[in-house]
Amino acid sequence: MADLVTTTHADGISTIVMDDGKVNVFSIPLLEALHAAFDEVEQQGTVVVLTGRPGYFSAGFDLNVLRGGPDDAVTLLRLGATLAERILAFPAPVVAACGGHAFPAGAFLLMASDVRIAAEGPFKLGLNEVRIGLTLPWFAIALARHRLAPSYFDRATVTGTLFDPHSAHQAGLLDQVVGTEDLADVARTAARELTEIDRRAHAATKLRVRQRVLHELHEAIDQELRTGHLASPGA
Repeated sequence: MADLVTTTHADGISTIVMDDGKVNVFSIPLLEALHAAFDEVEQQGTVVVLTGRPGYFSAGFDLNVLRGGPDDAVTLLRLGATLAERILAFPAPVVAACGGHAFPAGAFLLMASDVRIAAEGPFKLGLNEVRIGLTLPWFAIALARHRLAPSYFDRATVTGTLFDPHSAHQAGLLDQVVGTEDLADVARTAARELTEIDRRAHAATKLRVRQRVLHELHEAIDQELRTGHLASPGA
């Protein structure tokens, strides 16, 4: 079986690629592999480019696990939530290069990343939990309130609207939309520019700017997931 996550390092940049050969569903093994990849790049001290496979950044949490036994569901959500929390506070810059669909939990990682660049195309991005019969987790609400444009927050969460890349840019889910053929180069250029910033100042400022949302995320994860009790399902 091919690796679900691969990591390469070059010129002060680490590229983490998610690829399950299908739609990049967040299974427990894939999320564990992502945590391991971030362990590795944190040791490297490099700028990160996080990307998926052509057509799919991620189609979100594995619904079979969420609708199965509660222990596995909580484990899955905890892995995803703590990954988003980790990326939001990561000491090095994180660039998300989205080459396709990103929903629902795929959008969580976009909202947690420092720079979000996506490819043009017939792709859907957003928080569509309510459209598939799931309640948005508290940690995701905190993340969305922090990152989405205020005028889009209510619509994106309560109605589960999925946006095309340009609308997702307006909603605050993305920072830039480029041609599919340009995505990798633009993301790497952004990462290369970020290698020039003072890393200590970057990490300290990130924690100051995001102090409130990181506290809300931590509290939500602690109350909803670390206790082992899933109050309501999420995606």
